[in-house]
Amino acid sequence: MIENNLVKEVRKSSDATVVALSGDVDLHHSPALHAALIDVAKGRPKRLVVNLSEVPFMDSSGVGTLVEVFRRVSAYKGKMVLCGMTSRVRSVFEITKLDRFFTICETEEQAAQV
Repeated sequence: MIENNLVKEVRKSSDATVVALSGDVDLHHSPALHAALIDVAKGRPKRLVVNLSEVPFMDSSGVGTLVEVFRRVSAYKGKMVLCGMTSRVRSVFEITKLDRFFTICETEEQAAQV
């Protein structure tokens, strides 16, 4: 996997592959995040959970990265779930109506089960 200071950890279990992020997801960091998430998606996890609980800010480039990864995961019939959004990040998804597009859960445990 590409070195990426946003990716705090990647954990695999029988239920899901969890990618925990930490830090701002902005234009500067999105390309490395994109590469990291595509690398994880190449393993074709049945469920990819992206934990955003330590992401205080996300701009449109970060949202675009998540949309593209979502499309790739959906193409192989996998499921991508977002969890742990701060209110600031959640508002970006609500304003763009992407909260209707993504499955968004409060906790990792919930995300691993949907």
